[in-house]
Amino acid sequence: MSELSDAHSGRILIVDDNPVNISIMEKILRHEGYSQIDATCKPVKVPELHREHDYDLILLDVHMPDFNGLEVMAKLRTAFPEEYLPILMVTADLSVETRNQCLSAGAKDFIGKPFDRTEIALRVRNIMESSLLHKALKQKNQDLERRVKERTDQLFEAQTKVIQCLGKAAEYRDNETGMHVVRMSKSCALLAKELGLNDDECELILRASPMHDIGKIAIPDEVLLKPGVLNTDEWETMKTHAEVGAEILGGYNSELMQVASLIARTHHERWDGTGYPAGLAGEDIPLYTRIVTVCDVFDALTSERPYKKAWRVKEAMEYLYEHSGSQFDPQVVEKFSLILEQVMALRIRYPDVGMTH
Repeated sequence: MSELSDAHSGRILIVDDNPVNISIMEKILRHEGYSQIDATCKPVKVPELHREHDYDLILLDVHMPDFNGLEVMAKLRTAFPEEYLPILMVTADLSVETRNQCLSAGAKDFIGKPFDRTEIALRVRNIMESSLLHKALKQKNQDLERRVKERTDQLFEAQTKVIQCLGKAAEYRDNETGMHVVRMSKSCALLAKELGLNDDECELILRASPMHDIGKIAIPDEVLLKPGVLNTDEWETMKTHAEVGAEILGGYNSELMQVASLIARTHHERWDGTGYPAGLAGEDIPLYTRIVTVCDVFDALTSERPYKKAWRVKEAMEYLYEHSGSQFDPQVVEKFSLILEQVMALRIRYPDVGMTH
């Protein structure tokens, strides 16, 4: 990109239906030190030429047959709606009406006919410097946006790694396996896509869902690992893991952490309103949570654990259908059935280490 101190390196396009006018203007510009000069007698080609060469200045004649300067500017505005267009109008008609029309159309300045060398030199220099300044600022903004995006991506990846590690820690402590977290989160992304969520939302649930049970790290071993049925007090203690998980993940501005906290808080809510901790029902339960609930239960049912055998896929699906409308969102269950083949492929790709099936 040209620097302001070297405005003469900018690229110029002369547009005039009269070759004589083009020749005169080009000679003046070259005498002033400009070397990158193109010209055309066909104004209809200007948008195409500008797209190819990204001119720093366009000298555009106002009055041309078939396709005048105002029409050319309109085409440029349509083709480059967000761009700074460095257009210098050339005309013998400097009436107030003509100038207002040109300025309204987007012209930055005027050059009168017959040509005056000094006027051309000054006006071209001013527009050229302004054009190069806009390009320099645009490049700096793009560089800044790139660096911000890179940093944001790095932070997002770091947060994801923390979520994955803590999620696996919670699963291991609860006699689960790390592969359950992987399969469940990837199933969530597949189901989210099937439900029509966009790519960013699918990525978000993929990364946030592994933390849904993080609150279990605060549950005492004698409760969390108890082999038998929990008594009333123990069950109340166990239920606190949803709120605890939300608190662990809450308080951050990151969308990823906010969604992870939301899922942790609500993943034991039930479609019929009999869940905990808030007794949410139906669509008051976040869609992210309704997705996680189905995927988590299905993978848990079809996984072998020290305390149970793996259910057959048919049995697990029957369970989902049986509890559709009570525990689960019926629409989510129905959509899950459509991705079942993809979900089972995840089990093959990410098997439980040390488990037999």
